[in-house]
Amino acid sequence: MDIQRIVGQNVRRYRLAAKLSQEELAKRLKDDVADQWFDQAYVSRLESGHWNVTISTLWHVSRALGVTVAQLVEEPATTL
Repeated sequence: MDIQRIVGQNVRRYRLAAKLSQEELAKRLKDDVADQWFDQAYVSRLESGHWNVTISTLWHVSRALGVTVAQLVEEPATTL
């Protein structure tokens, strides 16, 4: 599995665990990063693994979700 897909799946998992919509996560990101814009479409592309985020953006996403950057890049455990 590639890192973009791993990050996307983790963002979705933590967003749903926080009971946030994609729009609500985008608003949190907008509130945290005044010089950038984020919208629901951005969050959707991120979660689908079609967006290559910068380290800075990854850090802001982790803050918005209340998790660590490590949690967002952690590969899911495989089950046998």
